[in-house]
Amino acid sequence: MMVYEFNSNFAESLTKFVEQKKSLGFQYDGYIKYLKRFDRLCSEKFPLETQLTREISEVWATKSPTENTNTLRNRIFLLREFAKFLIRSGFEAHILPSDLVKRPARYRPYIYSKDDVSKIWSEFDNLREIKKYPTRQIILSALVRVFYCCGLRPIEARRLRVSDVDLQIGRFFIRESKGCKDRIVMLADDVTEYLREYDRKITVISGKREWFFPGPNGGFCPCSWINDNFFQICRKLGICTINGKVPRMYDLRHTMATHRLYEWMKLGINLNEKIQYLSRYLGHAQLSDTYYYIHLVPEQLQSISGYDLSKYENLLPEVIYDE
Repeated sequence: MMVYEFNSNFAESLTKFVEQKKSLGFQYDGYIKYLKRFDRLCSEKFPLETQLTREISEVWATKSPTENTNTLRNRIFLLREFAKFLIRSGFEAHILPSDLVKRPARYRPYIYSKDDVSKIWSEFDNLREIKKYPTRQIILSALVRVFYCCGLRPIEARRLRVSDVDLQIGRFFIRESKGCKDRIVMLADDVTEYLREYDRKITVISGKREWFFPGPNGGFCPCSWINDNFFQICRKLGICTINGKVPRMYDLRHTMATHRLYEWMKLGINLNEKIQYLSRYLGHAQLSDTYYYIHLVPEQLQSISGYDLSKYENLLPEVIYDE
């Protein structure tokens, strides 16, 4: 059994909690730092406590001055999971309410036009070569296509291992994404063919590797590596929001979802029959997160399609968040 260096009275339970999650296929590596922080809190402020009490939970759920709301919500979610594990293991534990922290207002994403997307791809295809990182241009070109074509969250694509990608079938296995959930993402034939050629090129240059999109130092491709180039390219192309800012790379995911809805509405397809598939494909926890994209469809298209948005108003949360 792997040791995670927990020291509080919850050390054994914390270790078993992580091992159970990993045995179920969750990576959970990103949450270890929070669990160590919780362990430290218990050691320092509750050294004699052997039960997860309401007091411990509420201290843990206190927002620090430099912490953003999403981080706090992630920490609370993690402690809720641990409390449920303790109860299943025969211990008493206080479970924090799921709605303890309100979700912040959702950032309104920038929706790229198809012309924008094509130009961005072209610019990445023509990035200058760097001798020190001969695979840079190949990797970044493939990533920006995956963000849009598959609607992946950037971290989901960057963390793909070679073992998570099946290019015979055309499938990604997304491990432990948002909400600690796994999912399968099927690829279109042209995307699969593109990635086969990408994989062949990378293998010739780099040989056997762990990460499907490797970074320059042996790990997976770092966010800064693609973000810097993405922002430079958007500035060069003059792509900006109404307030003059460069849109986010993450907005390629939002664009994919919105463009898909455009196409369905143009074809007169009943969204009720399709949107559940889109929701699962994107890894949304609830349908209201997917219905939100309907409100990004231009009013002219809504009018032409004859689609009545008002019947979905009750599905949209009053306070919505940026995923």
